[in-house]
Amino acid sequence: MAGKTRKTRTSTAKRQQPRGNPRKAQGAPPPPPKATARDWIGAARLRTLPLAITPVLIGTGAARLVDNQFHWVIALTCLAVAVLLQIGVNFANDYSDGIRGTDDVRVGPARLTASRRAKPRTVLIVALVFFALAGLAGIALVIRSQQWWLLLVGAACIAAAWFYTGGKRPYGYAGLGELFVFVFFGLVATVGTTWVQVLSIPQEAWFGAVAAGFLAVAVLLANNLRDIDQDKVAGKKTLSVRIGRRATQALFTALVLLPFAIAVFLAPFYPGAWLTLMALLAALPAILIVWTYRAPRELVTALALTSLTSVAYGAFLFWAFIG
Repeated sequence: MAGKTRKTRTSTAKRQQPRGNPRKAQGAPPPPPKATARDWIGAARLRTLPLAITPVLIGTGAARLVDNQFHWVIALTCLAVAVLLQIGVNFANDYSDGIRGTDDVRVGPARLTASRRAKPRTVLIVALVFFALAGLAGIALVIRSQQWWLLLVGAACIAAAWFYTGGKRPYGYAGLGELFVFVFFGLVATVGTTWVQVLSIPQEAWFGAVAAGFLAVAVLLANNLRDIDQDKVAGKKTLSVRIGRRATQALFTALVLLPFAIAVFLAPFYPGAWLTLMALLAALPAILIVWTYRAPRELVTALALTSLTSVAYGAFLFWAFIG
């Protein structure tokens, strides 16, 4: 009887179907949580926003050399264009790198698209919204200045922002990111800010534009140095991947220090430029981290310090020009 009972129980167990989701029963990983407001703010990459502020500060200071009046409305509109464009670039990169799989294994903060916390289409729409807002602010500047050819410059800025990592052949994957950052976040942003305010470009604006461009490129180098190993695997041939770790460290150091050489050159004419040397308090630790880091995550701090160096430098040079 006991043997018969055991056979009956075994037969019943075999016939019983498992209840619930079979994937959960097998231990399948749960879907990632939806992105929170904090995640979206993080995706905007606030550490990079000083790069949008610096050229506007320097360009506005240079404009003051031509006209004693402050054009605050125009300056603030320039700032809006720069900040909105920077945020748009960051979301566009999140989308493009995410769908390519470049961000699947990250050292820095997780991205919305790669982490699956937000739908790629949603991230793309957010990027396009910020580009559109930057475009509207830019159109306002064009109408105010009556410099209609600036529409072409604005279109070039948005195209450069998108094709950095977007499109079939993004130039950021070919080692040209640093060149475009220097041109658009240095020369165009600074000189453009000066031009729309006073319709003139003093040589001081060019010196400041080069300095702002160097610091913007240094921030990008710190970012790409951090990601150099994963970029090699993903086939993203950034400048850091092409020239190697040591050369990147040397180039980063040069680009961080050269703006201070420009400030020293300007100091005999604008004594307030000596104050820019105070920004070395952030610049030198960033250089030290870049040369001595052991874990790529440490370069996130170097990136933040370089961004802080940039905006401090821009603020002091602005003060030197208006003093």
